[in-house]
Amino acid sequence: MRKVKSVLITQDAPVDSNSPYLKLAEKFNLKMDFRPFIQVEAVDAKEFRKQKVEILDHTAIIFTSRNAVDLFFTLCQELKIEIPSDMKYFCISEQTANYLQKYIVIRKRKIFTGVKSTQDLFEIIKKHKDEKFLYPCSDIRKNDIPDFLSENGFSFSEAVIFHTVASDLSDLKDVYYDILAFFSPSDIQSLFINFPEFIQNNTRIATFGPTTAKAARDAGLVLDIEAPLPNAPS
Repeated sequence: MRKVKSVLITQDAPVDSNSPYLKLAEKFNLKMDFRPFIQVEAVDAKEFRKQKVEILDHTAIIFTSRNAVDLFFTLCQELKIEIPSDMKYFCISEQTANYLQKYIVIRKRKIFTGVKSTQDLFEIIKKHKDEKFLYPCSDIRKNDIPDFLSENGFSFSEAVIFHTVASDLSDLKDVYYDILAFFSPSDIQSLFINFPEFIQNNTRIATFGPTTAKAARDAGLVLDIEAPLPNAPS
């Protein structure tokens, strides 16, 4: 077992000083760096119109990230669309729900929030069969939400409001880490877009989520650390 001295988290640095990542780094005296391997590019009004999705034809919006919140309201501003006060919002987490106050007065709106997972949100959505849902998303997204809405007979539309692209990581070419931690298949894809000749050698690979784990294995990587599992829920 080789001692771990450095870890690269392929996400933005946490803003919360109580982040478990920072506590882990302090406890074990680790060099813990944060660098997103993917970034988003907003869809402009012209490209959005080609999808022929009428935002105001919907009565509820599903948000799965703060990125989606930002880009959705920015797009509405560009389209000169004012979201009605009776619009309902279904958010994947309380963090995303709270972020809505950047754009709306929360006490005047109807917001529904999942607890820990997409499945929690599905249980809430099931109680609102009469809504017409809008799902603003990336061109690269999981199938779970559209599949759930379709299989359960909901009226809904998808709207691609941003593209997920690989970040430029050229400055990391000669940088070595003991552990690389990935959180989406797009992170794995970005690794090989930036470094087509990447060789794992002694680097340990960590992944979060089954689709990320599969992407790592499909790319020929040895997966050393996998979560969530019964013994490692986070």
